[in-house]
Amino acid sequence: MSKERQKGSALALLPLGIFLILFIGSGVISGDFYKMPTLVAFIISTAVAFLFNRKADFNEKMEVFCKGGGNKDIILMLIIFLFAGAFSGVSKAMGGADSVVNLGLSVVPANLLVTGLFVIGCFISISMGTSVGTIAAIGPIGVAVASKTGIPVALVLGAVVGGAMFGDNLSMISDTTIAATRTQGCEMRDKFKVNFLIVLPAAIITIILLTVMSRGYVSVSNETYNYELVKVLPYLFVLLGAVLGANVFLLLGGGVIFAGTIGIITGSLDLFGVITAVSEGMAGMFELCMISVVVGGMVELIKFNGGIDFVLDFIQSKIKNKKGAEFGIAALVSIVDLCTANNTIAIVMAGPIAKDIADEYAIDSKKSASILDIFSSVWQGIIPYGAQLLTAAGLAGISPFAIIGYLHYPILMFVCGMVAIGLGLPRVKSNKGKSEKIA
Repeated sequence: MSKERQKGSALALLPLGIFLILFIGSGVISGDFYKMPTLVAFIISTAVAFLFNRKADFNEKMEVFCKGGGNKDIILMLIIFLFAGAFSGVSKAMGGADSVVNLGLSVVPANLLVTGLFVIGCFISISMGTSVGTIAAIGPIGVAVASKTGIPVALVLGAVVGGAMFGDNLSMISDTTIAATRTQGCEMRDKFKVNFLIVLPAAIITIILLTVMSRGYVSVSNETYNYELVKVLPYLFVLLGAVLGANVFLLLGGGVIFAGTIGIITGSLDLFGVITAVSEGMAGMFELCMISVVVGGMVELIKFNGGIDFVLDFIQSKIKNKKGAEFGIAALVSIVDLCTANNTIAIVMAGPIAKDIADEYAIDSKKSASILDIFSSVWQGIIPYGAQLLTAAGLAGISPFAIIGYLHYPILMFVCGMVAIGLGLPRVKSNKGKSEKIA
């Protein structure tokens, strides 16, 4: 397969470096990491990508950019953004968000609210198969919890992102799981068993850390928190539907209708109030949608210019033995995800190469699929220019960099993945039916 690829170019990765310099540099100089608008930084970086590959004219490069920005996965993601924004807007406008937060504050101790959000995020994401949809759906609740309790909003959103990445990595209907198992030729249930055993310690330690770190926080006042249970129902509807595996579009769309109906019945909103809330909720996602389109186009240009091929060839050339091959697969998908800011695309691109490596070094397909999914999810949940952190940061109006220090689960998932490879854990039956260490 590598023979079919064009010669890679390290310089083609420069746009990503330019983005980081603009984003981080402006934050260091100004002392405000939100000073440089993310969309502007990406547009400048994309302009740099147009300077490479002199064999192609500007019109051809523009077609490549449009192809990347209009990728079906990106379009589906944009629709999720809009649906999630509409649901959040209507639920908040009719008083649902306040009722959920106040109910939680009345029932659950403040030092367990963050842990609860992480666990809920795990259930929703593993049921819906979308990390971005999970963050967009429960992120506003997390922001409200932070404002009511004094818990740092970055800590709360770090827990939400962690829960979202848990399910994104394990869900049977997640694009990443489907891509990983299809490219490696194994069953989803087999990959799930191996993957789950690797990341379970990370989830348990995260729960302990979140409980300890949020200990001592209390509500900002001794007031009695008022809530209406009927206004909590739309969130329960979304949660239950997610657990039952409902389609994310039907689920969020039904949630909008349900929340709007409750708003009208309780007199919190009239019909035009619902329509306005839908519009405002979607409008709040417009910048994120534009960023996603620009990033998709820029990544396609980087790929067109040979940046991704350079990464693939470099990793493959460093592999010497079986354990090195497993670490190589982890490094391969990690770097591609850092370059593409999309873990599904990273798995699709790195998967065929990973399959060749796995076959050559007799690596079990369940383990190679798990490595692909785990390490792509690790970096997707950490990079400040990924949709996950951009979504979370946008909900709170803070810099994505502010959340990185609280991303306990993705970081621990990385540690557990490395330990699993290094120690040869867990033990499962190999493709040939022999018991071996999956390392």
